[in-house]
Amino acid sequence: MSDAAPVETVASPARDDGRVIWLLLGAAFVAILNETTMGVALPHLIVDLGITAVAAQWLTTAFMLTMAVVIPTTGFLLQRLSTRAVFVTAMSLFSAGTLIAVLAPGFEVLLVARVVQASGTAIMMPLLMTTIMTLVPARDRGRMMGRVSLVIALAPAIGPTMAGVVLETLSWRWIFGIVLPVALVALAVGARWMHDVGERTEARIDVPSIVLSALGFGGLVFGLSQIGGEADAADAAAAELAILTLVVSLSVGIVALALFVWRQVRLQRRDDALLDMRVFRSGNFSLAVGDFAVLALGFFGTLTVLPLFMQNAVGLSPLDTGLIVLPGALIMGLAGPLIGRIYDRWGTRVLLVPAAILTVSLLWLFTSLTESTPVWELIVVYTTLSLGLAASFTPLFTASLGSLPPHLYSHGSAVVTTVQQVAGAAGIAVMVTIMNAAHSAALASGAADAAAWAVGTRSAFLFAAITAIPTLLGAVLIRKPRDEADVVLH
Repeated sequence: MSDAAPVETVASPARDDGRVIWLLLGAAFVAILNETTMGVALPHLIVDLGITAVAAQWLTTAFMLTMAVVIPTTGFLLQRLSTRAVFVTAMSLFSAGTLIAVLAPGFEVLLVARVVQASGTAIMMPLLMTTIMTLVPARDRGRMMGRVSLVIALAPAIGPTMAGVVLETLSWRWIFGIVLPVALVALAVGARWMHDVGERTEARIDVPSIVLSALGFGGLVFGLSQIGGEADAADAAAAELAILTLVVSLSVGIVALALFVWRQVRLQRRDDALLDMRVFRSGNFSLAVGDFAVLALGFFGTLTVLPLFMQNAVGLSPLDTGLIVLPGALIMGLAGPLIGRIYDRWGTRVLLVPAAILTVSLLWLFTSLTESTPVWELIVVYTTLSLGLAASFTPLFTASLGSLPPHLYSHGSAVVTTVQQVAGAAGIAVMVTIMNAAHSAALASGAADAAAWAVGTRSAFLFAAITAIPTLLGAVLIRKPRDEADVVLH
């Protein structure tokens, strides 16, 4: 009989790190999935809650505004607080907001619920990207960032489909009710598993920076969301008010954002910046973020304009529309890890150059859509476009953040996520406005309604196609950092 001591099994650090990343991936997916469900549900909410279309739109606008205000602060939060504290805070806010939404007796409480939800959602993506950059060696980051593409692309795209399926048979409350148990499980598991990642600092929070950030990014997103409001106004006075709101919001946003950047440049001299602007000293980071902004503009604009075209011009139901875009969403998510492996092995150009050519070409192809375009063609073109976008997002994420020194990862992640929100809001606002204006002009010239919607769609995609052309140059210039030694320390 042996008297040797029993062997105690201890989880390895690598295994613990893997569990942390998978937990963050799942939590971020659930949080961002809920961001895009409201669009399909708005008609039901207008009837059930007895509200106007303008009021209902605030359920989406308030979510976007909150995201735009909170995200720029995450660079500071991730450096000041422990990873576990940030995760628990984010998931607690998201879960609380979801519960409030399920129980909301009316519009006002539901609006508060969306703001609380967005406060948690805004923290998740910067936390996820910063954690991956800290834990994963440079040689394997493409593969892991490929999984981030599943979150950044699949979750927003699948949200409308999920909402459409739920609303076919259940109340709008179930859009939140289905998500709530998953969020609570993620919160419970994270509270147990999550461990601290990276080093914390004792940086002081700068209240003027928070105010300027809220006014700057919030003003821009709110202003962009108001584009086209004058066209929907019932009378001349309402149209003038809409124009005034638009101009004031964008002006406040631009001025406050300029002051915010100026203040961050001053504060970063003693490492007290809320959002460190030194990330832009890396030309590779700046190029990658610029490319990502253009693609996010086209991606979120397409996610909004294409369903409107399919319902108004082709005559499809919301559920049919969701099912048509679903293959593209699945391609974007499932291709992410494979694209990440290609990035790790061969770098950026082998992915970005063909992806840019494919994306620009397909956006131009969308400028030929008509009301008689067959459904199979819509599925093929959108699915192929999704593949091109997937082959762009992963290398752009990885190359941008990989170009920074470790102490700037959290600030770089906050910048990338902020750019996604602002560019996405701009894409939706501008493309929908162009679509509506061209639709109205076509109706005035005597076109049938379906044909007029097709004209509006072609005009919107013409803007997207022209805007995407610079990505062809970026695809050639953006490179993969060779390793940590390739990063210029600031």
